[in-house]
Amino acid sequence: MKTTPSDADKPKTARASKPAPKPALKPYERPRGGEARQIADLMPAIGRTAFRRFGFVQSSVVTRWPEIVGERNARNCMPESIRFPPGEKSDGILQLVVSPAHAPMIQHVIPEIMERVNRFFGYRAVAKVKIRQGAVQAPKAKEPTRAAPPSLKPIPMELGDSLRDIGDPELRTVLESLARSLDSASGGNRNG
Repeated sequence: MKTTPSDADKPKTARASKPAPKPALKPYERPRGGEARQIADLMPAIGRTAFRRFGFVQSSVVTRWPEIVGERNARNCMPESIRFPPGEKSDGILQLVVSPAHAPMIQHVIPEIMERVNRFFGYRAVAKVKIRQGAVQAPKAKEPTRAAPPSLKPIPMELGDSLRDIGDPELRTVLESLARSLDSASGGNRNG
């Protein structure tokens, strides 16, 4: 077949002038970060920079202060900073804020506090303690855990007699609770 000059000379601009259809834009969706995490898991990372800025290498020294020095001393003093010599991570100076009335008492237990802090770090992190008198916020008291009220459901007859011989009341209560739950799980029919 021969092409006619009129077909070959036709400009192909008619097809090119028509714009190609644009793909529809999807709205932006933020990539998901996986499972939800508890705030407590994120807080050490967030607070770490602030604690370092104020002289703490480990934020856990502040958060676990009552465990380190004991409840009694934690009510009367709290750590303010730990300063290390340049380029060192040992033989630092622990700065304590102490309530004014308890400063003489804390001064006498400084060797014990240094020993406990060094035991917490696992090496000789603190070589000296400085005291500054100021207001100390006592750590929040832990709420006592409440025991569950005893159940009013009767204990199955087969288990009731054997549980009376147990001397430890807490163990007896736990075993009674277990017996009740086993009885309710089986439908409460022991006669058949």
